[in-house]
Amino acid sequence: MTQPAPPHTPPTDTYAALNGLRQQIGKAVVGQDAVVTGMVIALLCRGHVLLEGVPGVAKTLLVRALAATLDLDMKRVQFTPDLMPGDVTGSLVYDTKTAAFEFREGPVFTNLLLADEINRTPPKTQAALLEAMEERQVTVEGEPRPLPDPFLVAATQNPVEYEGTYPLPEAQLDRFLLKLTVPLPSRAEEIDVITRHATGFDPRDLAGAGLRPVAGAAELATGQREIGRVIVRPEVIGYVVDLCRATRQSPSLQLGASPRGATALLATSRAWAWLGGRDYVSPDDVKALARPTLRHRVQLRPEAELEGVTADSVLDGILATVLVPR
Repeated sequence: MTQPAPPHTPPTDTYAALNGLRQQIGKAVVGQDAVVTGMVIALLCRGHVLLEGVPGVAKTLLVRALAATLDLDMKRVQFTPDLMPGDVTGSLVYDTKTAAFEFREGPVFTNLLLADEINRTPPKTQAALLEAMEERQVTVEGEPRPLPDPFLVAATQNPVEYEGTYPLPEAQLDRFLLKLTVPLPSRAEEIDVITRHATGFDPRDLAGAGLRPVAGAAELATGQREIGRVIVRPEVIGYVVDLCRATRQSPSLQLGASPRGATALLATSRAWAWLGGRDYVSPDDVKALARPTLRHRVQLRPEAELEGVTADSVLDGILATVLVPR
């Protein structure tokens, strides 16, 4: 996924504000333009993001920087093996003054939830997020409690350290709109990072780095409405469906993308087209978002994993073979 092309139509104030998020985040995070763009797409699509990368590539800093550029509430949860579901969602607490139980909200009651190292907590606690991510509510003692709008979960995980971790089940992975891989920086980018630290950059003081809010809930809501007006022609819809159906027929996969995956790919492609300043979706938009939207929704066969096959390589093969509409 690269940067969107320059706009073909005059940018609106909302377009300028949401594209300004990337410029602001760049004051704290060097490179990672594709990951930042993916985060903006998730916000516009009312989806959630799973960030995967080795330690030290600024996953947490990226989410904190995004929150600093948005006029939204943010909370962070460090997922650990002893974390309980109530620690995330909240629970009923007995108040001795009123002699009654009252609900105390957990950190999930926020606009932007940073679920740091989500795969370090047991499945029972991971599952506490399922209802919140899908239904945007939390049910306690049979009573549903709506979450704020907008609501986005940005979860991080380490792909190389498996001791003491609990891999996310397919049902929860499918709740994430995008899985973004946070790569190691290039040599030039790493020099820029170290130079910033040498000249006094403090990742704990984002305001001191010059980050300021440039958009909020109103801009996001307007952007979501504008994306809803992006035109998708029938042949492009057919292309999205054909790509997802091809994952179900791949000999390297034991689980392909579901219709929910096709819906997600359509939504992210529309957001990508809008960020590119266009009012229509092209097959190239679908191609650009296929890997981050589908890589976590497919499951490799064990023999394919042993041969070194990856989800991305399978998707690349499918993109190369499925007929592209003209």
